[in-house]
Amino acid sequence: MSRATRKYGKSVKKTRAEELFAELPRSPVLKRNGPPQNIQFEHQPNAPETDEIAEKLLTITLEDETKTATQPPVQEPAQEDVAVTPPREVTPRPIQQHTPLQPPERLEPSKELRELTPTTEVPEDDLRILTWDDVCQFGDRVEKIAEASYAEVYRITNERGTSIIKVIRLQSPIKPQTKTQQKSGLVDEEPHSEADLEGELKISEWLADIPGFVVYKERYVVKGKAPKTLLETHQVFHRRMKRKDPDRLQFYPSPSRYLDDTKFLVVELGDAGTALEDFELRSAEQLWDIFLHTAIALARAEDLVRFEHRDLHEGNLCIRQVKPVNPKTDDSLRQFGYSGLEITILDYGLSRAEDPGSDTIPVAYDLEKDLSIFTSTHAPQCKVYREMRSFLLKGDRLHLPPAEHNTPYQEGVDGPITWATHYPYTNVLWLAYIYQYLVGHFKGDRKELSRFKRTTKELLSHLDPEAPRHVLSFPSACDVVRYAAEAGWITEQQLMDESSRLDDWEEGSVAYNESIIVEAKTAETDDSHLRRSPRRLTAVAA
Repeated sequence: MSRATRKYGKSVKKTRAEELFAELPRSPVLKRNGPPQNIQFEHQPNAPETDEIAEKLLTITLEDETKTATQPPVQEPAQEDVAVTPPREVTPRPIQQHTPLQPPERLEPSKELRELTPTTEVPEDDLRILTWDDVCQFGDRVEKIAEASYAEVYRITNERGTSIIKVIRLQSPIKPQTKTQQKSGLVDEEPHSEADLEGELKISEWLADIPGFVVYKERYVVKGKAPKTLLETHQVFHRRMKRKDPDRLQFYPSPSRYLDDTKFLVVELGDAGTALEDFELRSAEQLWDIFLHTAIALARAEDLVRFEHRDLHEGNLCIRQVKPVNPKTDDSLRQFGYSGLEITILDYGLSRAEDPGSDTIPVAYDLEKDLSIFTSTHAPQCKVYREMRSFLLKGDRLHLPPAEHNTPYQEGVDGPITWATHYPYTNVLWLAYIYQYLVGHFKGDRKELSRFKRTTKELLSHLDPEAPRHVLSFPSACDVVRYAAEAGWITEQQLMDESSRLDDWEEGSVAYNESIIVEAKTAETDDSHLRRSPRRLTAVAA
């Protein structure tokens, strides 16, 4: 059956950016008289069934009536043969930035931004102060699993459950490097104040109740020398990374160098499973669920807290098997929900969001303070960083080379670059990256992969930042999810179920919602170790 020709707007006198980022027309209605691999597209812009589903999706899952008055209204669908350009947010907003780790001295922010830099630390008296023996007790399984932005990441498992802890060294003394460590290329990560981390912690709490984002449990200060288990897992992790990348440098000090006065801020999170970079992709059901789960989570966060991740590579997306595999056996259009997988998005060090319950300024990491992220070429995701900044500079879908990103706070289409403004198109860039990663690392049946690529060919064309000029782009993750729903890949009921998934978790579950870290002196005398996180305490008090 021949494929119907689709038109995404007639020729009009508009800028290239206005043409590329015009709102996409409604997705094609898929004919239901054929097997999935032979799906044909027919352009029916006025089909009542599609419009009815779209309106319900807008109302039920992707719209929030409590949005601020400054957010642009949702546009009506574009009429056939007319390209409609939705309003872009162009007014820079003040920025509450994450203080950078080691900003080069030559990159000085404007006076306005300096005045908005958070300088007040949260007093340590407000947090529990533990020792490493409290955190890594005898019998606990401790495993170093990653190195995130300015933090080491460990998984701790004991009889009370499993938690992930992010360990950030605070400003405190540490043993100097030995000659052997100096020769090995050890480059110590600089210590930080809690003010450096304030923005990421706020975003973590705002996202904690949105399905698809990591569960925030608690945070505390850990002080003192490290136990043997911490040293051993640190060494095992470093040897494994060296085998994968012999030129890799070690940036975090060995636990053997901790002193009695060495202090760390430890953030305890729910266990998110296996990082995508370590997960073996074997079925098309996995490809569908990982991609659509990620898109849905980003869409909800866009809608609720005007969120952009800005660093969603394969190391910051985790996978867990939460249900049995239920292979697709019919010829329905639905593609979502067969693998039993669940995703969790991690690490908001470069992210941007707004408090949904107040008119405070947005929280955003100021990427202009260290442009090395845009000039680096050490990993595939470095290109996405440049694509984000290129969009801020030109308002267009293009990739400026590293040499074009050497001047901080350059003049962009909306004035000097500010990362405080909400540009949801950055989430689309990362969805395109995740899509390409999934396809490129698939280890299963090549016929399944071919069917997946064939079915998603049109979706990819609107994701791809390198698509031809006449192909329009998705402006946000919300638009990606709307497209998938209208194409029949995910049902309205599934989107509703995703909204209420937190209700299925057992309230007070120590294994998932509560801290599993027991303070040694109280473990045998009371149950104070089963403290609720600040987020849960607020809910109980209400």
